[in-house]
Amino acid sequence: MLIMRLAILFAVLAIGGSLVLWLLTGNPRYRAWAWKAFRVGVAVVFVFFALLLLERVLAPTL
Repeated sequence: MLIMRLAILFAVLAIGGSLVLWLLTGNPRYRAWAWKAFRVGVAVVFVFFALLLLERVLAPTL
C-alpha cells in the first residue's frame, strides 16, 4: 500500500509540475508530458485494483 501511495504522489507531482512549467513557458512539450504521466498513472491504478480484485477472488481458495 505504501508503494501505491508513493506512485500516486509521484504521478501527481509529475503532472502538476509539468502543467506549471507549461503555464510558465508555454512550451507544449510539458503539456504532453503531463498527459503521458496521467495515462501512466491511470494504468498503474487499474493494474493495482485488478491485483486487489484477483487477490480477493483467489485468496479464499488457497
